Amino acid sequence: MDKPTLLHAIRASEGRILVSETIAMTQPLLNGVTNAELAASMGADIVLLNMFDCQKPLINGLPPGCPPDQCLAELQRLTGRIIGVNLEAVDPHHASQHGEMWQMTPGRAASVENARRLIGMGARIIVLTGNPDNGVSNAALADAVQALRDAVGDQVVLVTGKMHGAGIVRESGSAIISEQDVERFARAGSDIILIPAPGTVPGMSQQRVADLIACAHQHQRLAMTAIGTSQEGADRETVRQIALMSKMAGADLHHIGDTGFMGLALPENIQTYSIAIRGVRHTYTRMARSVNR
Repeated sequence: MDKPTLLHAIRASEGRILVSETIAMTQPLLNGVTNAELAASMGADIVLLNMFDCQKPLINGLPPGCPPDQCLAELQRLTGRIIGVNLEAVDPHHASQHGEMWQMTPGRAASVENARRLIGMGARIIVLTGNPDNGVSNAALADAVQALRDAVGDQVVLVTGKMHGAGIVRESGSAIISEQDVERFARAGSDIILIPAPGTVPGMSQQRVADLIACAHQHQRLAMTAIGTSQEGADRETVRQIALMSKMAGADLHHIGDTGFMGLALPENIQTYSIAIRGVRHTYTRMARSVNR
């Protein structure tokens, strides 16, 4: 599928697309199986890689001998899923040096060079967002998506937004995103606006998220709700409630995060989310269908 066909398919799904985020650099939960393959087996339609350094490509769990520059293509071959990758738009006024695993690296920066490299490797979606404490601001995200739109916007789906404060306190909680930010991202060229799922960030009620999604739709953009605050590791009932609230709020895509266990949502929560938004028939079909079909 080219970009217009992929966006049409997402729209036509009527809110039944599940995006599962995994951390590329961590050891996989199962021996000899990437976290992306496990996520796909539980019902994910799109696999989103976090902490993937495109200048030093590494996905733990791939078959030995896979050339680094072929790892995204190999992951797509193994999973049969659309592959997306996160890039981070660090604001120089808020950039933070810290010793956590999330610390920024050049190959994860939201630059045109990195975007082109990812597209050449096989990424179909680029998500402009931020990891904890790295200093990613909404202004920096808007600048980054405009640069990427001008350079590669016809080749890749661009998603923009934050799942948590990403190191900027004044852009956290209920202030994490506003209608003005949604409009700014849309005008800058984002195809999909990322909004925290209801119940995942303080102040993000179902009604608040619905208002933000309505704003995205008014600007002819899709909206993806995201669980980015470790609730992908909560009990199934909590995940089910978040899924239903997100769907009632109008989400076109549903994202589930990467740190239930480190590197992946609890596998049973991926399946639970999938069943909540589309039932067992579509979930089991997605789980069972061979990638060779």
